[in-house]
Amino acid sequence: MGFAIYIFTVFVLYLAINASKIYKFLKKRLKIYKYVGQIDGPTAMPILGTTWQFKLDSKGFSLQLYNWAMEYCEKGAGLATFWIGPQPLIVVLNADAVKTVLESNKLIDKSDEYNVFLPWLGDGLLLSGGDRWRQRRKLLTPSFHFNVLQEFQQVFDFQSKVLIEKIEEEMKKQTTFDVFPFIKRCALDIICETAMGTTVDAQTNHNHPYVLAVAEMNKLAYEYQRKPWLWIPILAKVLGFTSRHKYNLDLVLDFTRKVIDEKQKEFEESGNIDDGKRKAFLDMLIEMKEEGGLNDEDIRSEVDTFMFEGHDTTSAGIGWTLWCLATHPEYQKKCHEELDSVFESINQECSTDDLKNLKYLDKCIKESLRMRPSVPQFAREVREDIVVDGKIIPEGCSIMVSPAFMHNNPRNYERFEEYDPERFSEDNISKRHAYAYIPFSAGPRNCIGQKFAMQEEKTVISWVLRRFEISTTTPFLDNMPLPETITRPEFGFPITFKLRT
Repeated sequence: MGFAIYIFTVFVLYLAINASKIYKFLKKRLKIYKYVGQIDGPTAMPILGTTWQFKLDSKGFSLQLYNWAMEYCEKGAGLATFWIGPQPLIVVLNADAVKTVLESNKLIDKSDEYNVFLPWLGDGLLLSGGDRWRQRRKLLTPSFHFNVLQEFQQVFDFQSKVLIEKIEEEMKKQTTFDVFPFIKRCALDIICETAMGTTVDAQTNHNHPYVLAVAEMNKLAYEYQRKPWLWIPILAKVLGFTSRHKYNLDLVLDFTRKVIDEKQKEFEESGNIDDGKRKAFLDMLIEMKEEGGLNDEDIRSEVDTFMFEGHDTTSAGIGWTLWCLATHPEYQKKCHEELDSVFESINQECSTDDLKNLKYLDKCIKESLRMRPSVPQFAREVREDIVVDGKIIPEGCSIMVSPAFMHNNPRNYERFEEYDPERFSEDNISKRHAYAYIPFSAGPRNCIGQKFAMQEEKTVISWVLRRFEISTTTPFLDNMPLPETITRPEFGFPITFKLRT
């Protein structure tokens, strides 16, 4: 009896001491239930939310989310609610609502679902919010200036040529193979050299520890976002997630810090890094540090952010475009004709003017990014109440925008399942809602590296198409897009390569 009284006394004291916090928490939750309850969504259960209905496989989950979104969209709703455990996720369903979300200065912060990336990416441009994000964005924007991108072109060309060599080597064994791993290794080599000024030779050394660790970190991030029980530290530890995450995180961070240390020593010894060599993103960050703009951890987080955002996304963009053209030979033929008119030989390196003149290829890339956007969805945290589509979204919710849904919505695109590059003629673009096409997001928090990505994708694809004719026996729509960290192809990209004559 005495022990029970003791426990009761401790409990009462805890309530008394924390009464104000408990009151604020309950008030906030009741407000969320009041307003979010006015927005339609799949049936949710206490604690589990909507997750009890989620399909466990990526393909089933992808179709399930799309069908749910279409169901509420067809009812005329501009929003739908999904409960990820006890956390409400508001999904935006029409272009006007997307415009409200992406143009809002209230919705700058990424949602808490991105917290899995914090140990890796730190407070870099992707994850920072508020004034810190605004200051960092302003500081880093010059790093993506036209003149800087021109210097990176040499890297794009060189690594594209290595990719061609690797494809030709594989053709000696088989003419049909999944080209996606080849593209990913090429993209990783490009981002390593442009971001850090170093090489990992991923296209040659497939088993480099950094190459393997980056791939595993992306898989772990997707696993964390899909499984809310991993958000509970003790469960994550018991299930082995924590140890796998720490092992790969240590590999990635150690590699980045080693490269940064070497670069800083080089800077200290020479007094500058402007010795006629091409500058990497890291070089520019070190110069910013010398000017008082960044510290060592800032540099590390920005380099890792650039590595993360510029690797899988561009490889997905390249892969899906090649897939679209392999399954649509009539459009591939037009690309070949354009490439033959712009380049005098298959070995000619790309100039900025050359890339500008690839207008039809540009349409093809944009149409593939419409059908299969590299980033299928992204979410923002609601820090203060905001009205979207006539509904109050209270503080404490997350709002998700899905380029994959917006781009494959019959309200935005007729015949949305058909690949048609002419959707990106000037006339057709002018007829479309500006926020119906958002592969690089939009508004103040759009992708800072979108010009970098388009330049890289155009370069790599132009090299591949100048050398090869590509085809496949798999129908386009049979290769399902799986919305993971990136839009991953269900079957990879099994493409048949034939040397052009």
